[in-house]
Order: sequence, then C-alpha cells, then structure tokens
Amino acid sequence: RFSAPLFFPQWCTRSPIIQYNNIATMKLFSVLSMALFGSAAAFAPAPVVNSRAVAPVNMAAADGEFYIDQNRRNLMNLILVGSAAVTVGGLAVPYILFFLPPSAGGGGAGIPAKDALGNDLFEKEYLATHKVGDHSLAQGLKGDATYLVVKEDGTLEDYGLNAVCTHLGCVVPWSAANNKFMCPCHGSQYAPTGAVVRGPAPLPLALAHRTTDEAGTIIFSPWTETDFRTEGKPWWM
Repeated sequence: RFSAPLFFPQWCTRSPIIQYNNIATMKLFSVLSMALFGSAAAFAPAPVVNSRAVAPVNMAAADGEFYIDQNRRNLMNLILVGSAAVTVGGLAVPYILFFLPPSAGGGGAGIPAKDALGNDLFEKEYLATHKVGDHSLAQGLKGDATYLVVKEDGTLEDYGLNAVCTHLGCVVPWSAANNKFMCPCHGSQYAPTGAVVRGPAPLPLALAHRTTDEAGTIIFSPWTETDFRTEGKPWWM
C-alpha cells in the first residue's frame, strides 16, 4: 500500500474533512473582511465637492426655474403690517382711554333731576329739606352723579357740578368742614365751584345747566358755553 514519503508536507497528509474545514474558514474570513470594509466605507467622510465649480450651473438653473412674485410679497407684507397694527391698536386704545377724563355730556334737551330712587326732584320740596350751603347729589345727565348747590340766599345755583373726578373717575364727596370737594382716591381737591384747587386732577368738574320747568321740576341740560372758571371752551363737550 502506498505511503506518503517522509519529506511530504504535513498538510498533504491531512484528511479531507480537515481540508474542507480549512476552506470554509477561509471563505468565512473573506466574507467578514468584505463586511468590515463595507461598514468602514459607509462611515468614511464624503468627498469634498468644489462648490465654485457647480455654483454657476445651479444659479443658471435657478434663474430659469424660479422668480420673485412681487405682488405676493407685497400682499404678505401688508398682512404682516396689518396684523401688527391691529394688535398694537387693541392694546394701546384702552390704555390711552384710561387716562382721558370721563365725559359728562348728555343729550341736547334737558332731563329731570332724580333722587337715588329715580323719582323726579321738585325745587320747592327740595329746598324745604336742604338748607343754605348744602351740596347734595342727584342723578344728572346720562345718569351721572351731579351736585345741586343751595346758595346763601336759599335758592339753587343755576348750574350743577358733575361729581366724577377728572383724574381717574372717582366720585368726589363734598367736605363741609373744609368747604371744598376732596377726592379720597388720589387727593385731588376742588373749590365749591368745581375749580381745581389741588392735583393730580387736571381739569375742573364738569358743569350742567340747572333750571326749573313750569311744574317746578328741577331740570339739568348740557352746558355748552364758555366755562366761567377757566374762561375757556368746556372740556367735556
């Protein structure tokens, strides 16, 4: 029987099973090597492209495909500005109105003065219960609290004084001890005629005409003439 010479390499004498295992191992190693190479290539940095070289081409393509719609741009700008204006206006208008003095105006015709219960006030009955120097409130134009003033001769002044403070709208009480109107909110003070004696009120109390009709009812009507305290135009008109 044939026997391998002693000088043959050792692998030549191995069994076919061993040779098959070696071949399979080499194939597996080759597959793993290719997989490692592929994964390394996936994380390799991308090649640097010369942007200067492709820029003219892209710009040329853009010039041919895109354009600026000026009408649409103007419309968007108008919508943006309008939205901002509405927002700012909605916040600013109430803020500004807060610092404007309240109006004491009324309709063109006179209205009867009323008491706290809504009953008409009659001059004769009123003077019977309100003495000289009295400053009492009645409902005046637009329902505003309005002072009726009894003069030294026992008759009513021909004007009524709106009790709403011209600073921030508080109702100003009459202080008989100090002989003036004194606002409890921020310290404004007014003379018996409603003229400003002490700030922060910027304007005098609004005036209303006070008359009496044929039935003896006390009537208030708007004061549109010159303000006798400032010799100027009425601020409430």
